[in-house]
Amino acid sequence: MSGLRAPTLELVRRARAGFAEGVLRTPLIPVETDAGATVRLKLENLQPTGAFKIRGVLSKLLSVGRHEVAHGIYTASAGNMAQAVAYAGRLFGIPAKAYVPETAPRAKTDAVARLGARVVPVPYEQWWQIMEAGGRAGERGLFVHPFADTDVMAGNGTIAIEIVEEFPDLDAVLVPWGGGGLTCGIAAAMKELNPDVRVYACEVDGAAPLSASLAAGAPVRIDNRKTFIDGIGGRGVFPEMWPLAQQLVSGALLVSEPQVAEAVGFLAKRAHVVAEGAGAVPVAAALHAPIDPAPRRIVCVVSGGNIDASVLGTILGGSLP
Repeated sequence: MSGLRAPTLELVRRARAGFAEGVLRTPLIPVETDAGATVRLKLENLQPTGAFKIRGVLSKLLSVGRHEVAHGIYTASAGNMAQAVAYAGRLFGIPAKAYVPETAPRAKTDAVARLGARVVPVPYEQWWQIMEAGGRAGERGLFVHPFADTDVMAGNGTIAIEIVEEFPDLDAVLVPWGGGGLTCGIAAAMKELNPDVRVYACEVDGAAPLSASLAAGAPVRIDNRKTFIDGIGGRGVFPEMWPLAQQLVSGALLVSEPQVAEAVGFLAKRAHVVAEGAGAVPVAAALHAPIDPAPRRIVCVVSGGNIDASVLGTILGGSLP
């Protein structure tokens, strides 16, 4: 993965043209807030697997030859990428496998199994090493990296095209930062579509590797705190992603865990949108994080909606999971 390139707009458009089936053009809806800005929600939680990841997986599969997937596909994922790989495997009629950390949410791993993929729980460190190595030694099949892959980021970048087509005069896009593939994919496409639009990475206090890396001026590892916000907040920024983040991202916005829980409830009650914790982080940032200069027109990417029912119930009941 050395020398990882950002996707060009041409590559993003090629990915979009290949999405004959499997990927929805998701709605961009307005929501009333007290943020002092016009806020719209890009509802990636409505994708077939409940998250944006299917864009990147299908983009990757469309970029390779059939012989490269003859033995199937696999990934390392806490849940959403695993579901996307499982869905793509069923769509293409090839075997699919997902290595997941032993702490992965049950709702997500059950969904992976329902889609027909093999779920392999491993200790967190082993799971992290598979991502760092770009695959698992001795494994047959094509490894689809959850974020550090140019074709995967190109698929994610198709979100930027859809946003600009519907909301061309926007000022900023707020995106949850997990591994960086969603943020950098959107930012790379947006840089060519409209370089005046700022793209911000959104993180949660206590599990914010990009914020820590930006403060240090280099990618660093952190002691991340486990919360109900399971889709983001890894132990560090991958070295391959760091140059892209520096080049493409306008900054990192930090919010607290209670603010994210508030945003989950806000989306459910105010917009009738079910979002997982990571998907609600940009909304929490729009409501609470200071941005200088303050944007007047904001798009929040609601990256996914795969939240455990018990967690959602706790939040709607007024408590922190």
